[in-house]
Amino acid sequence: MSRSPLGRGLLYGLYQKRLRRSLNADAMPCHVAMIIDGNRRWARQLGLESAAHGHRAGAAKMREFLTWCDDLGIQVVTLYLLSSDNLQNRESDELSDLIEIIAELAEDLSHFRDWRVQHVGSAVGLPEPLVAALTAAQARTAVKKGLHVNLAVGYGGRKEITDAMRSIVAAHIAAGGSIETLAELLTPDLIGKNLYTGGQADPDLVIRTSGEQRLSDFMLWQSAHSEFYFVEALGPDLREVDFLRAIRDYTTRQRRYGG
Repeated sequence: MSRSPLGRGLLYGLYQKRLRRSLNADAMPCHVAMIIDGNRRWARQLGLESAAHGHRAGAAKMREFLTWCDDLGIQVVTLYLLSSDNLQNRESDELSDLIEIIAELAEDLSHFRDWRVQHVGSAVGLPEPLVAALTAAQARTAVKKGLHVNLAVGYGGRKEITDAMRSIVAAHIAAGGSIETLAELLTPDLIGKNLYTGGQADPDLVIRTSGEQRLSDFMLWQSAHSEFYFVEALGPDLREVDFLRAIRDYTTRQRRYGG
């Protein structure tokens, strides 16, 4: 005889509490990055009429995910929502829906708890209403001290590094410097300070949903020493126990830098 839904829910709740108790508070990640993937597949599997249903479900899940992170005391979360490649490769109708969903998410998060929202990415190529929504959310939360939420929108890791280098070169030339002296000044720290996430700690843990095991041009510089965790669940199906398992796994790893 199969267990009743009530019984399964009770067991799930007990297991979730046990997972929380098992976490090593001294080994928690400070910064978690999330590649939310599988929204379109989720919609197709359910026979829904458009990918927008999956993207909306994925956005709702990201609200939950941020709450899970905040409740564990994680300080920074970066969500990969729209890549610079997506702007070129997605069909226009799907892209329009996704842009609207991201704008709504930014607005929603800027009114929730004491969270600080920041756009990390390039505004080049983004529709003006989305840029306005991201800018407003960032301004509205600029003085907040709670969870720092990075929304990676119009983001590409290679483009980010390129933009950082351009910024460094432009500032150096404006100050009257030469190419020769620039070469002497270039350091990883200087490049890091000029990234979209300049001044932030690099992600300790990068999580990706849907079973795919690739970075997809996400935080290429910042993830040099990150730990990675891949979840089989599609984005909208991510459960808190999946997240807690990822954190537990992270806390048991012995991090090695350089080998």
